[in-house]
Amino acid sequence: MSKPRFVISSPFDTYSGYGARARDVIKAIIKSDKYQVELLSQRWGETSWGFCKAHPEWNFLLNYLATREWNQEQPDMWMQVTIPNEFQSVGKFNIGLTAGIESDATKAEWIEGLNRMDVNWVSSEHAKTVFTNAKFDKMDSRTNNKIGEVVLQKPIEVVFEGVNLDVYKALDKDAKRSIDLSDIKESFCYLFVGHWMQGALGHDRKNVGVLIKEFYETFKNHKGSKPALILKCSVGTSSYMSRETILDRIAKVKRSVNSTDLPNVYLLNGEFSDEGINELYQHPKVKAMVTTTKGEGFGRPLLEFSTTGKPIIASGWSGHIDFLNPSFTTLLAGNLENVHESAANDWLVKESKWFQVSSIHLKRALKDCFKKYKQFAEKGRQQKQYVKTNFSWDVMYNLITAKLDESTPVFSEKVELNLPKLNLPKLKKIN
Repeated sequence: MSKPRFVISSPFDTYSGYGARARDVIKAIIKSDKYQVELLSQRWGETSWGFCKAHPEWNFLLNYLATREWNQEQPDMWMQVTIPNEFQSVGKFNIGLTAGIESDATKAEWIEGLNRMDVNWVSSEHAKTVFTNAKFDKMDSRTNNKIGEVVLQKPIEVVFEGVNLDVYKALDKDAKRSIDLSDIKESFCYLFVGHWMQGALGHDRKNVGVLIKEFYETFKNHKGSKPALILKCSVGTSSYMSRETILDRIAKVKRSVNSTDLPNVYLLNGEFSDEGINELYQHPKVKAMVTTTKGEGFGRPLLEFSTTGKPIIASGWSGHIDFLNPSFTTLLAGNLENVHESAANDWLVKESKWFQVSSIHLKRALKDCFKKYKQFAEKGRQQKQYVKTNFSWDVMYNLITAKLDESTPVFSEKVELNLPKLNLPKLKKIN
């Protein structure tokens, strides 16, 4: 019996969060050994290309690249990994896979895209809730009268992004290290990981400017040793221009703080392998992860960092609270505010809202974690066990295979038609 043909369009070969998500899901589908998998490689914004070739452990995905003639015959299964307005129904059965939305509202075009698929997978309960609750008036283009509503009509399911415990783990004492933080004099460093994208100060999605400013304000004029803040950060691509842009932004924030006695902020800019990121997470100078993100569809770095057993301080809203247990992490209070026009784009509408962290709660958490680290570290160890039990790649794999088994129809199979040979009488030629 032949396997159903499964064509997957995704940015699996890019250095992006969506690329990492796509690789994990594709690996799970290939591992199930139930499908004939073919891959269409797509770009993702301005993020760098060629991830699989540069990472030997992912080279195998290039063996599944679809041929140019892939669409001459309709695939049995079609999966598209992207934002929902780009979803197209191509196969006999169609799956839309998206991290979802970072704010509290979406656009009608996204719901229409979800409705073009047979089933949709999102990374978090936050995304599912936003899409499920969305409702828009459907208007007649000629009369401008309401003729109906645009609401989600297709199934939507949460399929979380599992962490690979074979990669994100404690390092052997004798293991070689590629991450050198010897230029950082501090022994206690907070770590932030993420892009610093569009938006005025306090309005970019990861809220990096606010994090830096509040870190400066919290530890300025601090007597005794100070902690440092490490930013693993770029503007979307790793380049000289990206580095200079980030450094200029840090300097601008620093100048806004009224003190000459400030803690240090360091920048790491460049492409890291998964193993390299794990080394950074596990480094003894890195004591905790902190983010003041305004909204996440999921938040992979927070999940990956959980495997260190170190403390996590994060905004208490959106996708990452699925796996950040409030008993084991510090989830910061705050309030919802409108997406600023400087950060709005085709998928983040300015009429929607997202999170702004409380300055008071952030400063208190940074101070307490520095002063009472042992208490925070104990919670971090509990968070580590919670993630390993509930959010590993293996648990995700079992969830994906179960979802596919539940929803995938039985496809008709091509059967070669073999007609019996007939012994027909020979006809006499008539002169």
